[in-house]
Amino acid sequence: MGRVSQQQAEENRRRVVETAARLFREKGTHLSVADLMKASGLTHGGFYKQFASKDALIDEATAHAFAELTQLHAAGLERHAGQRDEARQTLIDNYLSVEHRDNPADGCPAAALAADMAREPADSEARRVYTEGVGDFAAALADERADKEADDDADGLVRLSTMLGALVLSRATKGSHLSEEILDSARAALIRGLREPSSSS
Repeated sequence: MGRVSQQQAEENRRRVVETAARLFREKGTHLSVADLMKASGLTHGGFYKQFASKDALIDEATAHAFAELTQLHAAGLERHAGQRDEARQTLIDNYLSVEHRDNPADGCPAAALAADMAREPADSEARRVYTEGVGDFAAALADERADKEADDDADGLVRLSTMLGALVLSRATKGSHLSEEILDSARAALIRGLREPSSSS
């Protein structure tokens, strides 16, 4: 069998990263390399031609998942040009939906990867990418006021913490009436908060 072309090798690598980003969100980063490669439609032996280690793939897949989240938010802002609150309300509605609860593979990496990242070494690249992604997501949810101090991003952190916590709890209680009640309650509180922004100090 002939050698794989550089273009094909790049395509294979991209496929593995995209597959890993989905499967890590759905099943966790403990998933084996063999299972990842099988899901990618590639042989196990090809993995180490593309990646130095599984940790290297976790790093890259985490970055890919957060890049998808950033693109999704940017698309929402574009659809609601000049209407930041409407864009954030749409984001909250979609985030705290039954569809998002039931599809972690295509969902928020901040929620889906939280438990795995808590077990990563503090100095790991995956933890760094995750932390940066969480900070960027919180900033996107923060109020935008001209008189706002640079370090006053608490509103975005509170919104993200509420959204993420509600999503994780709703997934953990799926199948009970409590699951959708958690989503509905968090969504209502967050949207009410957008309409009644806190006054600046």
